[in-house]
Amino acid sequence: MGLIQAAIGSVGGTLADQWKDFYTVPSGLSPTAALFSAVPQGTNAGRGSNSKGSEGVITNGSKIVVPEGYGLVLMQEGAITGFAAEAGAYEWNTEAQDSQSIFAGNGIVSPTVTTSWERFKFGGRPSSQQRAYFVALKELPNNRFGTQSEIYWDDAYMNAQVGAVTRGTYTLHIADPILFIKAFVPATYLEPGKVFDFTDVDNDAASQLFNEVVGSLAPAFSMYTNDPAKGNRITKIQQDSVGFAQSLSAAVEENYQWSSGRGLEIVKVALVAIEYDENSRELLRNVQRADALSGARGNSNLQASVAAGFESAGENAGPGGLIGMGMAAGGAGIGGLQQPVPGVGGQATPQQAPQQPAPAAPAAAAPAAAAAEDPMEMLTKAKKMLDAGLITQEDYDAAKAKALGL
Repeated sequence: MGLIQAAIGSVGGTLADQWKDFYTVPSGLSPTAALFSAVPQGTNAGRGSNSKGSEGVITNGSKIVVPEGYGLVLMQEGAITGFAAEAGAYEWNTEAQDSQSIFAGNGIVSPTVTTSWERFKFGGRPSSQQRAYFVALKELPNNRFGTQSEIYWDDAYMNAQVGAVTRGTYTLHIADPILFIKAFVPATYLEPGKVFDFTDVDNDAASQLFNEVVGSLAPAFSMYTNDPAKGNRITKIQQDSVGFAQSLSAAVEENYQWSSGRGLEIVKVALVAIEYDENSRELLRNVQRADALSGARGNSNLQASVAAGFESAGENAGPGGLIGMGMAAGGAGIGGLQQPVPGVGGQATPQQAPQQPAPAAPAAAAPAAAAAEDPMEMLTKAKKMLDAGLITQEDYDAAKAKALGL
């Protein structure tokens, strides 16, 4: 007994013409309004028994229009007597045999709403006078969060503890309106004219949610960056509003039971800023540099750097400088100027010069030994550099002329 479904789906002007007086959502609501009383629309034309049209109060024969995106909750003395989440028109009548108490909405709300209904429904026969409330079933935007000081978490990408100040917004969804009203909404909001808004600075319940989100940010960051499915990349987090929302929702559920205890869930998160502390910024730069210089890209960078060194030496010191640079490269163990490539093993390629053991000599005698080097040895090294592509034919010819005194 309770609600009779008069029409479902979109409610247009025809129904408004038929029902000159009915209850529905108030006009001018904020997009973040979550719960509010039903208000009468039009004037009573003898179609209902509620002739006074008190705000939020319905009696037998009252008509109620439920717009898309909202659920209707009927209460008597704090007990829930009816619920409808399907958009359409309803009539409240305690005497009708075909009336029902709940219209769950066929997937519009969480499947657990029927469980909540059995838990919180009115235990006896409803009286003829009820209060009607509407609850938002859409995503509720612009719920802000931010930290005043750094939060810290263990980051798999950087393999260290990371600290940052962060701020952003998230969207909320009331998945179980019955549980939300009974377990979370303060009684002061279950009065005519009151609007429960998550963004209201004077709403202590909303402030509690803010604090719980901030308290869950560190474990949410850790959960996201240590999840291999997310690629372990903190740099992706600002573009992944749904992925991070899942981590944040899981963190607040684990710590504060938003879904199971209050019927709330976080749907999307937009991180406006992540400002790392000084140590984390330096660490991030080092990790990014290591990523950029790994593998084939690092091998190319190394060869380019050495080649640039040879070119600079040739410009500043002529062929002798080139040969000296080659000697320094060989002495440093660079050889053919290639890093080990996977699959090649320890075998030398034709481009890799065998390393000659340097003769032991006093440090003070090194310049004289270099000056008296055998021309054939100088030409051999220059030829190897030419074959490796490190010098041009013109550079080789110049070195040959100098070595032979031409």
